Amino acid sequence: MKITIFCVGKVKEDFYRKAIAEYEKRLSRYCKLKTVEVSDEKTPDLASQTVEKQIKEKEGERLLKQIKEDMYVIALAIDGRMTDSVGMSRRIERLGVSGKSNVAFVIGGSLGLSEQVLSRADEKLSFSKMTFPHQLMRVILLEQIYRSYRIMNHEPYHK
Repeated sequence: MKITIFCVGKVKEDFYRKAIAEYEKRLSRYCKLKTVEVSDEKTPDLASQTVEKQIKEKEGERLLKQIKEDMYVIALAIDGRMTDSVGMSRRIERLGVSGKSNVAFVIGGSLGLSEQVLSRADEKLSFSKMTFPHQLMRVILLEQIYRSYRIMNHEPYHK
């Protein structure tokens, strides 16, 4: 299976980069993993809702230019469907079995994802009702994908 992580912005902190690299290395035995970063827009302090919407739309356009037509797109969104690790593992496995071998996860920038990106998504996934920094969300997502493959392959993983 090919898994692509689309995200807005670069990872700046070294500790996040190290964690991401570790999970990318671990996942290399299970899938073809690729990360695509698009540039983020600077959000001015006290930006109006109109300005925030324009920023999300610009970032969304950049994301949509990168997302291929044949990809099954899962957008990370607070209002998405929640699941546990076993459920996520089963979902990834079912996608592969049903012929969806090119799966994309999309992480928005600090303001979230545009309506256009959410409309393109085949499903929305929520990890929590809480808001996380998008850099940390990349680590959490990679860890859960790795955990999913360990569960699929009946391999031990801490609970």
